[in-house]
Amino acid sequence: MYLYHYGLRELPFTLTPNTDFYCDLAGHHAALEVLLTALKTGEGFIKVVGEVGTGKTLLCRKVLNEIPDYYVTVYIPNPYLSPHELREAIASELQIDTSVATSQQQMTKIIQQKLMEINKLGRSVAIILDEAQALPSESLEALRLFSNLETESRKLVHLVLFGQPELDEKLAAKEHRQLRQRITFSYNLDAMNETEIATYISHRLQVAGYKGPAIFSASVVRAIYKSSRGVPRLVNVLCHKILLLCYGEGTHQVQLRHVRAAAADTEDATKLKPLNWLWPVIAAVVIGTAALLFVPKLGAGVMNAVQQWWSL
Repeated sequence: MYLYHYGLRELPFTLTPNTDFYCDLAGHHAALEVLLTALKTGEGFIKVVGEVGTGKTLLCRKVLNEIPDYYVTVYIPNPYLSPHELREAIASELQIDTSVATSQQQMTKIIQQKLMEINKLGRSVAIILDEAQALPSESLEALRLFSNLETESRKLVHLVLFGQPELDEKLAAKEHRQLRQRITFSYNLDAMNETEIATYISHRLQVAGYKGPAIFSASVVRAIYKSSRGVPRLVNVLCHKILLLCYGEGTHQVQLRHVRAAAADTEDATKLKPLNWLWPVIAAVVIGTAALLFVPKLGAGVMNAVQQWWSL
């Protein structure tokens, strides 16, 4: 592929949430600080919301890597689970034998006993759910009941939910008002701006082993920003395809045509206009300017036409 072409050790723009490629941009840094601070202070319920592709799963993995050692973590990446399945998943992560449980009430009691044992060791349990918008309402209520478990001085369970904006919509329902009121910290992940995209691309290339001169110019980064709208996942998809195109051509420096081609081949990316639209505009502007000098009324008409075309 293009690894040898650019002197890379590994692919820099894969979609797997590899924390080695975590880029400490302002938004993600702030979110990570909020999460770790909230966990260190023993807050019970934390929520992080972001659009598809904004890096929630990578941030979730980063939290799992950096969470204080006194936490026992329960990680549930796919929470489309019934209350029974959710309890089973939590019990499995805590290495609890649930074969003796004959009812949901008994299973909950067994889990609670395990939580008390962990608490006696001076530790706490953090249940971290990715894609939490997929949780059925009944399972959200089951989570709330787990968040009720506490001693006189500390909570036995701390909950961290990562989800898409649909999670907020679900929590806004009247039936979840008690759970909503328990959320002590929340953070919204935004898309990257143009400057952050430049940093992001450079960072991932360096982590992958690139040591040469810059291959993404400012104009190319601007085009990637317009096409991706700052969504990290789309930036990764576009950059991967762009480097493939450069490799196929035997070129090293990324050109705008590579961005346009990658955008045209990428679902959900904003398609970019080819440069062949530019020359008619330049010609029209030149003609309009000349007409303004010699035939004011005609010039005004031409310029109006150009402005209308530009707004299309």
